[in-house]
Amino acid sequence: MLVTAKNAAAEETLSQSAEHLRLAADVMTGNLDEIDWPKLESRLAEPGLDLTVLRHILASGNAALTLQFTHGATAGRLVADRTKLIDLILLAAWRMHVEHRLKGAALIAVGGYGRGELLPKSDIDLLILLDDHQHARAEEPISDFLTLLWDLGLDIGHSTRNVDECKQQAHDDISVVTSLMESRLLTGPENVFDQMQRAIGPDEIWSTRSYFEAKLKEQHARHARYNDTANNLEPNVKGTPGGLRDIQMIVWVTKRHFGTSKLNELVEHDFLTPGQLRLLQQGREFLWRIRFALHTLTGRHEDRLLFDYQSRIAKLFGYKDASYMLAVEQLMQRYYRTVMDLSRLNEMLLQLFQEAILMNPNVAAEPLNERFQIKNGFLQIVAADTLEEHPSAMLEMFVLLQQHPELKGVSATTISAIKRSLHLVDDGFRQDPRNHELFLSILRAPAGVTHELRRMNLYGVLGRYIPAFGRIVGRMQYDLFHAYTVDAHTLFVVSNLRRFALPRFDHEFPLCSELMQGLPSADIVYLAGLFHDIAKGRGGDHSELGAVDAEAFCLEHGMSRYDARLVAWLVRNHLTLSLTAQKKDIGDPEVIREFAAIVGDQTHLEYLYLLTVADVRATNPELWNSWREQLFEGLYSLTRQALRRGLENPIDKEELLLQRREDARFLLAQTKLGDAAIDAAWSNFTDEYFIRCRPDEIASHTRLFAESQVDRPQVMVDLMRQAYHGGTAVFLFSPQDYYSFAAATGVFDELGLNIADARIVPLHNNWSLATFVVLEQTGGPIADPLRLEQIKSRLIHALTTLADAPVQVSRRAPRQVRMFPTETIVAFSQDSKNGRTVMELVAGDRPGLLSEVGQVLRANEITIQTAKILTIGARAEDVFYIMHEDGRPLDAAECERLEQALTEALSQPGN
Repeated sequence: MLVTAKNAAAEETLSQSAEHLRLAADVMTGNLDEIDWPKLESRLAEPGLDLTVLRHILASGNAALTLQFTHGATAGRLVADRTKLIDLILLAAWRMHVEHRLKGAALIAVGGYGRGELLPKSDIDLLILLDDHQHARAEEPISDFLTLLWDLGLDIGHSTRNVDECKQQAHDDISVVTSLMESRLLTGPENVFDQMQRAIGPDEIWSTRSYFEAKLKEQHARHARYNDTANNLEPNVKGTPGGLRDIQMIVWVTKRHFGTSKLNELVEHDFLTPGQLRLLQQGREFLWRIRFALHTLTGRHEDRLLFDYQSRIAKLFGYKDASYMLAVEQLMQRYYRTVMDLSRLNEMLLQLFQEAILMNPNVAAEPLNERFQIKNGFLQIVAADTLEEHPSAMLEMFVLLQQHPELKGVSATTISAIKRSLHLVDDGFRQDPRNHELFLSILRAPAGVTHELRRMNLYGVLGRYIPAFGRIVGRMQYDLFHAYTVDAHTLFVVSNLRRFALPRFDHEFPLCSELMQGLPSADIVYLAGLFHDIAKGRGGDHSELGAVDAEAFCLEHGMSRYDARLVAWLVRNHLTLSLTAQKKDIGDPEVIREFAAIVGDQTHLEYLYLLTVADVRATNPELWNSWREQLFEGLYSLTRQALRRGLENPIDKEELLLQRREDARFLLAQTKLGDAAIDAAWSNFTDEYFIRCRPDEIASHTRLFAESQVDRPQVMVDLMRQAYHGGTAVFLFSPQDYYSFAAATGVFDELGLNIADARIVPLHNNWSLATFVVLEQTGGPIADPLRLEQIKSRLIHALTTLADAPVQVSRRAPRQVRMFPTETIVAFSQDSKNGRTVMELVAGDRPGLLSEVGQVLRANEITIQTAKILTIGARAEDVFYIMHEDGRPLDAAECERLEQALTEALSQPGN
């Protein structure tokens, strides 16, 4: 839906002042619905034209275009009118400075301007074509001409050449020949322009074949820069797959092959159907309109549909929030579905061009079966009505593509036939046992699973076969946590799982590869991956709703009840492992026991671990890091041990204490520390310390204490030089009532470090040990020794300063984070078994957040035992295990006061 009526929201969004309307009215017809071109042309022909007059006319024309945009003018008309406006301005400037001083020179529009596709802030590319004898006297008039244009604020790109120079540079650079192919004579001798066009024609340089091969390679490289997906949540409307550049690619090849840039001629040549042409034109119109809005809102050449502008454009286009989907999500779903259609058309047309330009159309087809054949290396239906006669062939073709990896793809005629036949994928099709078998065969194939699922999605088959999947196609989630649309994320999950299954990728995730390659049925986890987010956007718990869909689908496809229930269980619990690892204290044996009880057995644990790693890695490229990998692997290992021991035989406290001490002493045996030194260090440690710290941590702390030169250090800071479970560990020994948490987190924030984990364990004599795990912004541990020393120095200074003033964090929150304000929510529960209170905090993430939390806790005489730090896009979802400073959990009144204090502190202006 695009609103084409004038609306107040649009005018407000574009700040239409009275001055703006006055300017527009100066060059528009009386009813302000179009530019009065005769009036404008006559004004530009008046004597005494100068910079001031031209600047006013240009401003009036731009204001008129903006007004037309808010009144709902089509983007096609707007880009044509913008082109015509610039044509008139340039011709007037040319008459002022060049025409009478440089006879025989030609002014030529090239590139997008030559195509007649100017957006408000598009580059205006010009070629000034001279004959061989004009260069010497051309410099001054051309300089005056260009200076005037720059003074007008136009973004001019220009070159001055003769015909031979054009030919040579076009020969050397395909971007030059492409730009000149689209050229349009503005003024000057036509014979010179025609001579240039002949010089760069396919009979002279860049034959149709060589041009097509080079542009195809260029497109592949461009798509790779965008990870071969248009479904990034801040897409580039010009460059991403399915964007405007893909449409231009079709125009360029059409121009080179047929000598025309008119897309409707592709219908005459049987390359497009009238319906496909309409789809192409409608897609271009929609993308142009978005790009026009971007240029107008930003006042610059901006092609990225950033979060900053998405909501404003949705409002401008008239979308309204609905219970099922935000206005911005509606806009973006239309965008993603549009570029998916354009990607499919681009693939189909380039395939047709490939067959016409690079291949022998008379080559004999090689039969595969009664429905398919191979021609020029592409899979092709044997007859135009094959899919109508055999609808199951719409699934069979993907099986054949897996079985014949030598195939280059699907022929263009077959892609077109699929689009026409999608309506045949109905309830009867979905209930056909033959189609069930074909679909499961795709998932169980030894190769090509992800590739063919993505192709099925691109062609629209997957969304028709699984209607619930069709509803998430192009669906965005308006946050910073999910980097892709739901369908793209889902297929990335399957892709990650497939990599675990292939031995050539064993080095990437050894444990995942070992587990995946040992599974009895890999298709179970692929199906769980396909369904884990399939209920997004329906309302309710998407995990529960998706589990119901998944179980029904599996049973309908003839899978055993056990397998169907396992898939449903995985979908229902696909967030459980991640949330347990990231939000609970997995050093607590009770947490492990509870998680092991949910999992139940080793088989469920392995499937869930694989799905979790694949899911998190596919959510956001910046989310996965070595710390999370070690965290998840640690939970897996501890749970496996609990399952082997038996849930009915949980480890008791005394046994755990003995085991931790023995394991730590074994590690210390490899050092020079003797038993006396170890025992002396351990005299500082409480039983709670030994329960909550791992053996490797105990060994590190013991060495640190033993090597200290004073009996009781005021503040002791140590940073592990080696990567510590994927991060860098920082150990702080300080008085228990010292302001270590707020001070330390302030230092980390100011130095640009991310805090992944924090634990504060009480020691004897009112001292405590705080362990922080920090990461660089890249997600990895700190590698630079100088950086480590800087951190240590800053921490010691902060911790030994007697003043209570907290570290001031001056870093600003990133642009995207500021776009997603988050309400502060504080919730409390009691961990009775461990005598502590659990505080869950949701707030907008920003530099200094943890330091502010620490200050509030200190002011309320609250100590932290453990903090689990989790950032989800723009949201911080942190969990603090806290106690009153006298060692007891908080009561209801204290919780209420603390909630109020935190909400007020984190809601201050600027926070």
